Amino acid sequence: MDKVRGQFIDIVEFLDDSRDTIVWRFPRQGNEIKMGAQLVVREGQTAVFVDEGQIADVFTPGTYELTTENIPILSTLKGWKYGFNSPFKAEVYFVGTRQYTDMKWGTQNPFTVRDAEFGIVRLRAFGTYALRVTDPGTLLRQLVGTDPDFVTSEVSEFLRQVIVEAVTTALAGAGIPMLDLAANQAAISKTLVGTLSASLAEYGIALPRFVIENISVPPEVEKALDKRSQMGIVGDLGAYTQFQAATALEAAANNPGAAGSGAGMVVGMGLGQAAAGAVAGAGQAPAAAASAGPPPLPGGQWYVAVDGQQAGPFALGALPAKVAAGQLGPDSLVWRDGMAAWQPAGEVGDLAQLFAATPPPLPPQA
Repeated sequence: MDKVRGQFIDIVEFLDDSRDTIVWRFPRQGNEIKMGAQLVVREGQTAVFVDEGQIADVFTPGTYELTTENIPILSTLKGWKYGFNSPFKAEVYFVGTRQYTDMKWGTQNPFTVRDAEFGIVRLRAFGTYALRVTDPGTLLRQLVGTDPDFVTSEVSEFLRQVIVEAVTTALAGAGIPMLDLAANQAAISKTLVGTLSASLAEYGIALPRFVIENISVPPEVEKALDKRSQMGIVGDLGAYTQFQAATALEAAANNPGAAGSGAGMVVGMGLGQAAAGAVAGAGQAPAAAASAGPPPLPGGQWYVAVDGQQAGPFALGALPAKVAAGQLGPDSLVWRDGMAAWQPAGEVGDLAQLFAATPPPLPPQA
């Protein structure tokens, strides 16, 4: 019945309601097309005649009567000279030439770039693009083959791989700081349109529109950037913690039942302020560490090193008792205000007289 019905069907056309069909082969029993049939090619389509595995002719939008006059290539190939009373033994492929929009692309894994400010950074990117067939014959030869229903999903993965390679190369070689990539997405996308279309020309397709929707970093890097942004917004940490503490006190005053939690907040803010002070004074730590002695005291107050521990302060009049008790000797280290460092007591002029009357140890007795 299909064969009989084919002898009476004289309109060859394709109405696409799928929105994703790129190539569709007109179905016909035995590939027989009636002599004098009407070929209807609509806008956004081309019709490709394939005879015995070879592309015989390509029809642009319009209506054609299938005779020898408007299929010159087919008549040249076959050399028929009997009036074409037999049906055409050929296949008709309808190829969509409109733009196939809202096709997605994205990087499955992050790629690495070198950033002047942050060093080595891993990035991800995704977006959309539009696909258009520029050479139906080349598309049939390179990608479609004999597929009777070639849709966008069959080529999307191949295109994604080509796009990701081009995007990775473009972003890595652009030399644009990571924080400025968002401001340059449109310019990079425009450049990639030409690059990708030239790369895909050998397959008979082009990408008239290419969009980078987002360039992102891994979650852990996002958190670090958020922290950095927060610190930049806060500015003076000391003023910020004071403001937070004042706000907590005001809230506690307006809500007596929450006084306990308010007090806790004040304590927390105090700790934060102390931490801010520690950060602010970090640069002064080396200078403080350089002063190893005790703070200066008024008067002639002396410090004595006893068994490796600092003792004092002692008035000068109290030191003879220390000498008598054996807690202060010529080799004992001492310090007072005005001295650059600890010194042996016997080398200090004010204290040397304390040891002048001290007899030497007794010699051994026979």
